Amino acid sequence: MATMLDGESYLGRVLVRPLSKEGDVTIYCWPLRCLKAKFGGPTFGVDVNGEEIIRFDPHGARGHWHKGGYDKLGAGGSHVEYPDGMREASAQLDWSLAQVLEQTGNYLAEAGHPDAAAHLDAELLQAATDAITAHLAAEGDLMTDAIAKGVIAA
Repeated sequence: MATMLDGESYLGRVLVRPLSKEGDVTIYCWPLRCLKAKFGGPTFGVDVNGEEIIRFDPHGARGHWHKGGYDKLGAGGSHVEYPDGMREASAQLDWSLAQVLEQTGNYLAEAGHPDAAAHLDAELLQAATDAITAHLAAEGDLMTDAIAKGVIAA
């Protein structure tokens, strides 16, 4: 799972699910990651043996995602904008979950992890994306709490 960064706040319970039967590929989800710049949203990513390769930050107007090896390339080196016109967090979340289902193998292979890509299990991918959707719904409105705590700007 990704490292928590100094100065950021994380609200809600973290979720971790396997994406391979071997256990080498996992996905995590933080329901609300509050960045130092006082914005945020859910964050989830795919790890191979504890190294974060792909990360999705569906944070609305400032949302983005990362591929190619988040831990290896850093936030700036792996940064990718969402498709043109996709500014709503809910649309970014839906698109991101679809990418997990449809493209994780390609993204892992492109980042130099072809063995991990070969280990992906379609049933575990579906179960994990369903679990993320359910987990975010169960965690409820964390944004109101984050604004009240001053870690997200209103």
